[in-house]
Amino acid sequence: MRLQLALNVNDLDQAIEFYSKLFDTEPSKRKPGYANFAVADPPLKLVLFEVKGAEERLNHLGVEVFEAEEVTAATERLKEAGLADSVEDESTCCYAKQDKVWAVEPQGLRWEYYRVLEDSETFFEKQVPKAEEGAAAGGCC
Repeated sequence: MRLQLALNVNDLDQAIEFYSKLFDTEPSKRKPGYANFAVADPPLKLVLFEVKGAEERLNHLGVEVFEAEEVTAATERLKEAGLADSVEDESTCCYAKQDKVWAVEPQGLRWEYYRVLEDSETFFEKQVPKAEEGAAAGGCC
């Protein structure tokens, strides 16, 4: 498992250049208005959404897991604690099909436990027009 940090950035190219140098790695996925890095050390999934003029830099946080059982266990644990906000099975988000569970902390920060099932050519279930991608990023992953 690794922590995920999802950020809103004004200029995707500039952010990619900075984070590539900071973590000494190139993005593992790059699409219009979106990039992610699978950083080995420290174990981190860094996600960048190009959202010009976003009021918040932090989009959301997450925990990426690699086994189905880990998502199931997190879902059960969060439900028992009354923290599971929503569960999404085989949902397409961020150019990937994923299983996930969401929780929202007391001040509104969104957390997800998720597992990538496969890559996708679309950002959402159905393709979002480019002009809407940045605005839609906050509602997806």
